[in-house]
Amino acid sequence: MDEFDKLFYSNTAGLIRSLLLGVMSYIIMILFLRISGKRTLSKMNQFDFLVTVALGSALAASILSKNVPLADAAVAFFVLIFLQYIITWASVRFKSFGRIVKSQPVLLLYKGKFLREEMKHQRVTEQEIIAKLRQKGKSDISKIDAIVLETDSSVSIIADIEDIEDENFILKGVKNFPLPLSQQHQITSTK
Repeated sequence: MDEFDKLFYSNTAGLIRSLLLGVMSYIIMILFLRISGKRTLSKMNQFDFLVTVALGSALAASILSKNVPLADAAVAFFVLIFLQYIITWASVRFKSFGRIVKSQPVLLLYKGKFLREEMKHQRVTEQEIIAKLRQKGKSDISKIDAIVLETDSSVSIIADIEDIEDENFILKGVKNFPLPLSQQHQITSTK
C-alpha cells in the first residue's frame, strides 16, 4: 500500500481501535460530566469555554492517537473536570479568587451612546456592535439603553430599562456602571 492509499485507509485494526476507544472514551466522558454537574460545560465565562475545548481535544486525542491508551484519556478527562470543579467551587466561595479567574462584564453602550474608550480597550468595533443589534432585530440604536460585553464574550442588548432601580439591578457588577460623572455629562448633554 503506498502513502496516498494510507490517507484513506491504513488497516482494519486501526479502524476497530478507533471505534472501540471512541465509544469507551465517550461513555467515560459522559459519566464524568454527569457526576460533575451541569456547570462543567456551561460556558458562563472564558475559563468554562477553555475547559470545553480542552475536553474535546482530549477526546479526539484518545480516539485518534495510537499512543494514548484509554486509561490515560480517562485521567485527562478527570483532571480537566476536577480542576474546573475546584476553580468554580472556589470562585463561588471566595470573591477575590473569582475576580482573578473570571472577567467582569463591561458596558459598551449606554443610553444609545457608544462608550468608545471601553470599546477600544475591549477591542470591539462599532460595526461589531451594530451587527449584534441587527441579529437581534434592533434598528434604532438611540432606543437601546445598554449593551454589555458579558464574561463569556457574548453581547447582551438591553433595549429598555424602566427605572433607576431596574438599571441598578440589571447593570450591577458591570464595569463602567455607574458611569463616571464626565461620561454621564457627555451622554445627557448630547441627547
